[in-house]
Amino acid sequence: MRYSSVAAAVALTLVTVSTSLHGQRPDDQINPRSLALLAQGRAAQAAGNLDGATDLLETALAVDPRNRAAFNTLGDVAQARGLPGKAIRLYREALLLEPNDRVALKGQGEALVAKGAVMQAKANLIKIRTLCGKAACPEAGTLAAVIAKGPPVQTAAAQTKVPDKVPPARD
Repeated sequence: MRYSSVAAAVALTLVTVSTSLHGQRPDDQINPRSLALLAQGRAAQAAGNLDGATDLLETALAVDPRNRAAFNTLGDVAQARGLPGKAIRLYREALLLEPNDRVALKGQGEALVAKGAVMQAKANLIKIRTLCGKAACPEAGTLAAVIAKGPPVQTAAAQTKVPDKVPPARD
């Protein structure tokens, strides 16, 4: 009698755990529809259709939110649009899925340099070099070149819009 309640609890636990594990897909199996949308989004990006690429890539992420490549490509599109803050966030999402993603680290580093956060970009470069080991990897070279170039120079005139014609003063 004493053992029946304990045995029932153990059996119920085993049934619950086994059904929850059986229903999950491994992390490396991305939904094929999401991969197809990713390919279409990359094609639209290559054609210069950034709006269409954004729509397709966001749809790919809605189909399967574990699609790191879609986050990385969407970050590239944000960079092309001149939105480094948004790109940083998108690369961060990819890094949450895989902290050692060299492409996401490189993209985030480039966006950080564009925002003026060179020290954080250097931290990304160190991590990429650690991941590469003694082998030379293109991500490290590209990010090192961007860091060496430095953030874009913005003058006060570029930040404020000055009208071509000043309206006449009223008395």
